[in-house]
Amino acid sequence: MSTDCTHLDQVAVLEPAERAGCPECLALGGTWVHLRSCLVCGQVGCCDSSPAKHATAHFEATGHPLMRSIEPGEGWGWCYVDEASVPTAVLASLR
Repeated sequence: MSTDCTHLDQVAVLEPAERAGCPECLALGGTWVHLRSCLVCGQVGCCDSSPAKHATAHFEATGHPLMRSIEPGEGWGWCYVDEASVPTAVLASLR
């Protein structure tokens, strides 16, 4: 399976820094819907369906282009720059 993402060479961290929740939401007493993890540094943030959208905010602050879902049973990724999905199989092949 292929992807239109041109940033896969930047994948450095396939496992998230944590899975307990969105650290920024926890610190602020906020809530989240789903968790995402940066594939460049491992930072965990909440998805765009969450009120604070910390995963996207992380991309905007750092320029790290790639994230993945860390929800149980999911493993797909997203490239913010190319606006392209990265299938679970592609991420698995990077291990």
